Amino acid sequence: MAGHSKWAQIKRTKAVVDAKRGAVFTRLGREISVAARGGADPSGNFQLRTAIEKAKAAGVPNANIERAILKGSGQLSGGGEQFADVRYEGYGPGGVAVLIEAFTDNRNRTAADVRLAFNKHGGNLGESGCVSYLFEQRGVVSLGSPLAPERLELSLLEGLEAIEAAGGPPTLDYELQAGGVELQCHFSALEALQEALQGAGFTVEGWEHRWIPQTPCPLHEAEQLRGCLGLLDALEDLDDVRDVTSNLEAEDALLEALMAE
Repeated sequence: MAGHSKWAQIKRTKAVVDAKRGAVFTRLGREISVAARGGADPSGNFQLRTAIEKAKAAGVPNANIERAILKGSGQLSGGGEQFADVRYEGYGPGGVAVLIEAFTDNRNRTAADVRLAFNKHGGNLGESGCVSYLFEQRGVVSLGSPLAPERLELSLLEGLEAIEAAGGPPTLDYELQAGGVELQCHFSALEALQEALQGAGFTVEGWEHRWIPQTPCPLHEAEQLRGCLGLLDALEDLDDVRDVTSNLEAEDALLEALMAE
């Protein structure tokens, strides 16, 4: 996957172990509530269906999910909070580009928290558009498979060829991983691709829209990398932040050594 941050892969694994469940549930609940403004029926609201799938994968109880849907769709009394979807952009140590997406009911508070995180960790919060041109927003579908990588790749290529021959959306890129594969498609094709893959017999484990770095920023110095990881951690720990993406790349051994500190 061209430009994909190795840090993101390690961070995603680490998050499963030590994420604060309450904070994660709160963020996912907000995402569901915002998506439910477009309709409370998941079958007719792809954004809501996506948010629900992410919440279920994280272990959010069904009662929480249902309450978030009612709140977002205006069916729950006292659910007057309105969260706005906002994006911040900036640079971390070593010139690493950072995109932050947040749900907030107080833009001033969230902007101040994000700016403080950048300042404390040697980064700079920039203007809108200062780094987003280094990324492309795409759809990402995750497949699970017990097949060995060679057999999985052959099966995948045959399946994708059949999907495109039948008029389905093209796949822009894919990356084999332990136990499965991630595929990228155009932003607008996410729903169609995941449905086509399910129809072709593949096991779809998740799907999302994701910012994909097109110009990676490799860091080789431990101190710069330590500062950048600290910034990314601090941003992810903010209550209003729902997603942090960077174009950071570094050697696996150096990343793992710093993560173990």
